[in-house]
Amino acid sequence: MSDALTAVQEILDAEQFGSVITFVEGGEIGTKVVLNAAGKSLAGDLPADIAHHVTEDALVLMNHEQHRTMSYGDHTVFFETLAPPPDLLIFGAVHVAQPLTSFSATMGYRVTVVDSRAAFATKDRFPEAREVLVGWPADLMDQLNFDRRTWVVVLSHDQRHETPVLEAALKSDARYIGAMGSRRTHNLRVERLQEKGFSGDDTARIKGPIGLDIGAETPHEVAVSILAEMTMIRYGAGSGLSLHGQDGRIHKQRPDDA
Repeated sequence: MSDALTAVQEILDAEQFGSVITFVEGGEIGTKVVLNAAGKSLAGDLPADIAHHVTEDALVLMNHEQHRTMSYGDHTVFFETLAPPPDLLIFGAVHVAQPLTSFSATMGYRVTVVDSRAAFATKDRFPEAREVLVGWPADLMDQLNFDRRTWVVVLSHDQRHETPVLEAALKSDARYIGAMGSRRTHNLRVERLQEKGFSGDDTARIKGPIGLDIGAETPHEVAVSILAEMTMIRYGAGSGLSLHGQDGRIHKQRPDDA
């Protein structure tokens, strides 16, 4: 058990993804195995006959920050996913950014707001943000990190803001990339990026127009729309439709879960 606790602490300290696998039924009951983000065991060993399948399922669950109990023949295991706090990068200190920062921080996101306008990018306007940076994104890239725990929201229409951000995000493993604007604005954005060498599959990663269609009008409502889409993608479940009138479980599993 001490090895498992040490491995868990190592993952948490490094702010990485991981999985604690506990055997709850079968001959291995009580045994714990800790996997890192690459599926490598840091503590304990999986039975050889199910190791491949258990590791694959652990990686899927890590990707969607889900916990799950699953059975493999005579073995039943509980997967506890370890996930670092998600980092939300908001580009454009516009009105929508204020409630989006507040709502997201409440939900555990570590928020950074970026804008070139010092009068708008202030801690007074964004008290819940972990960091507020003033400057053009292209000049701040060495202070920003884009990886699989990064969520990117572009609220500024200025190409000097959005183009370097979208280029950096598309070259990374960012979990979410969303950009404000009309369908026409988004189509022009896609054309510009494809002219720079990005493929259709690349630009398809950008959620634009951003958010779920809930009829949002006010900045607070638009923020809810954006955060709802982020939540759906974060956990890899949900249709974005009203729960009323639908059959089946409310808390759905991913359709491609093993």
